[in-house]
Parts: sequence; C-alpha cells; structure tokens
Amino acid sequence: MPSIFRDFKKFRFIAVAAIFVACQPDKTLQRAQGEALGTTYSILYADVRANETVLDSIDAVFLRMNQSMSTYWPNSIISKINRGEAIQTDADFKTVFQTAQQLWQETDGYFDPTVGALVNAYGFGPAQPLALIDDKAMDSLLNITGFHRVSLLENGTVGKENKNIYVDFNAIAKGYAVDALAKMLKSLGYQNYLVEVGGELFANGIHPEKKQPWRVAIDHPNQKETRRFIATLPLENQGLASSGNYRKFRTDENGNKFVHTVNPKTGKSIKSNILSTSVLAPNTMLADAYATALMAMPFEKGKTLMESLVEVEALWVLAAKDSVRVVATKGFVFERQ
Repeated sequence: MPSIFRDFKKFRFIAVAAIFVACQPDKTLQRAQGEALGTTYSILYADVRANETVLDSIDAVFLRMNQSMSTYWPNSIISKINRGEAIQTDADFKTVFQTAQQLWQETDGYFDPTVGALVNAYGFGPAQPLALIDDKAMDSLLNITGFHRVSLLENGTVGKENKNIYVDFNAIAKGYAVDALAKMLKSLGYQNYLVEVGGELFANGIHPEKKQPWRVAIDHPNQKETRRFIATLPLENQGLASSGNYRKFRTDENGNKFVHTVNPKTGKSIKSNILSTSVLAPNTMLADAYATALMAMPFEKGKTLMESLVEVEALWVLAAKDSVRVVATKGFVFERQ
C-alpha cells in the first residue's frame, strides 16, 4: 500500500475516483483548495465572506495529520514507532489505530495496515511481472505482517511483536483527515459544506444555492481522453470513499481482465476481477477503510459483510471481458452513467 503522503503527481491515480458534480462556486460558496498529505484537496462551504479563519484552520488540521501519521515526516509519531521508539501517541493516532483494529476484526484480517512489506516484496506495478517469493522469504514477511502483532498499550505507546513491523495508515488516515476537516467546519458554525481530500469525500447539509444534496461522481474504470463517470449520486451527511487498481489490470490469454491483490492473511497473491469499490458510511474514515478491505476480500465475502452492517453501503465495479459489471448493496442509491 503506497503511503497517502507521497507525491500526488505520481500516485493520485490510485486515489478515490469521486469528484464534485455541478458545484461551481457562486456568490455564496467559498472554495479552499490546494495540495496536502501528498494529494490535492478542495473544500466548498457556504459563506459570503472570504474567511481567513477557515484557511488557517485547514492548514492546522493538515499539520496535525502529518505530525501524527505521515510516514514521510521522519519525526512524526508513526515514523518514530516504525523505528522502534517508545513514543506517546496522540488522540488522532489513537482514534485511527482503534478504528483500524475494529476493521481488522470485522473484515477477518483483510484490512491490515501492516501489509506494506508484502505488497512491496511482490513488486506490484502496471507492467512488470510479479516477483516470486520463496517459502523462507514468505515466512519472514508473514512474521512482520498482521495487525494482531501490534497493540496500543495502556501507557499510550505502541507495542510490536517484531521490531521490523511497519505500520502504515494510508488506507484509513486520508478518510480521517476528511472527517477532521468536516468537524472543524462544524465547530466554526458552518452547516453546508463538501470536503474532498484525494477524492475521499464528506458532505454535510445541502448545496446552499440549489437547495438539494451535494452530488458527486465515481470514475468509470475504462478512462479515455475525455473523463467518464460510471455513477453519480447524492451525498448528504455521509462519507464516500473508493479504492481501485483498475489502471494496473492485466489481460490473460482469453482476453479476461484481472488485477493482483495480496491476501494479508496468507501472503499469497491472488487474481481478482474487482476493479474498484466505493463505500458510503457515516464518516469517511470508515468508508476509506472498508473500500480498501473490499478490494482484497473475495466478492461474495465482502458483499455479505456489507449487507450485515448498519448505515454502510457499497458498490463494486467488476471486470468483464469487454465491459464492466456494477453491483451495489440495496442502500447504495446511484444513477448509472
């Protein structure tokens, strides 16, 4: 799993494929946008003023995220933990850690923030063949993989069974950052806003001019010169996140498309016809983590899990020989494009 804090120009193609639809700023909408956490962000909120307090508060939230969970900041909390230092975690780290632990359990281990060593060992990429991992190397990798091997101790530090275990919250922290920005806007008294970081979204209230829910779109996996969407949907008081590796698919001798995914429980690389997943949830942190887990889980297993959850809905884009198939849980209301 590449870190969410990397150079966005290199890695933005794996971000969530959701964008704003018909939300151009007008006389009451302010847009704050820029680059942060290795990606881009755009925030729309209703205000007739150019509010500098909002801009300063946005910067403060991103600074908090980097100081806590950026694997590219050498003095961040997570970087020090990965180096084996006994350091006190902060409230942001604890919240993300505890949620990751919950998701690891709910997904039967398919959501795992320690899987990065396995992914890197396989050498995943859009063209190169997968590296072969012998049994000895696999055993070594599995010894440093598994979220059950790390724990949040009572004194606020993180314990690791093996000093080489590397924790990376890239599959959940970006969603958490979206939620933190949304909470910040709410604390300043705003009621209608749409927050987007690297494609991960949270919408509160309604579009103030249209008097309707904010509308967003999900990218079609087969992109051409003109950007296409596979679905649009309303978003109101919910988080939306997507995960996909459809730009890294391979084609077998029969013309079937598939992607390679690592099963963090076995360490094995498996073929999958899941091109992308999108999840609606009460907050974007949960949506982000579930969307990642669904990419690794067998489709039927993931669908059963999503159907068992309250206030969480999902949409899958599955590969077919000459097209794609869209499957969604009952509560995922969308318009096919």
